[in-house]
Amino acid sequence: MTSPGEGERAAAVPPAGPPALRMVPMPADVNINGDVFGGWIMAQADVAGGITARRIAGGRLATVAVTNFLFRQPVSVGDVVSFYARIIKVGTSSITVDVEVFAERHDGVKFTQVRVTEAQLVYVAIDSGGRKRVLPAGAAVSAGLEGA
Repeated sequence: MTSPGEGERAAAVPPAGPPALRMVPMPADVNINGDVFGGWIMAQADVAGGITARRIAGGRLATVAVTNFLFRQPVSVGDVVSFYARIIKVGTSSITVDVEVFAERHDGVKFTQVRVTEAQLVYVAIDSGGRKRVLPAGAAVSAGLEGA
């Protein structure tokens, strides 16, 4: 894994396909330094991961863990922030999702894509009473993880 700042040029190409979520941070989302709060980015990454996991879970989910969260570059008001999510593991009742976050920003001359954050989140399928439940049969196959 590269450290923040390394290899940003090669990493500035978003994954193929549409993002799970696209947002524009507003002035109310910035800290005292003028950068978007990390917590705002974390909340949106959780939403994007949850949207993706729910398609496989076929119902309610709860976030149970954030196993990795790396902030590579700050996000600013005016950036168009795209959250790309992909399922990387399906268990009996849990789904692990990788979320890559890219910011589209204007440098005064042109628009550029910058990878700003990456995260891994774990969700557990729950029933209407909030109790853990088994994922539907074939969930791993639905996620494209045959044999997972």
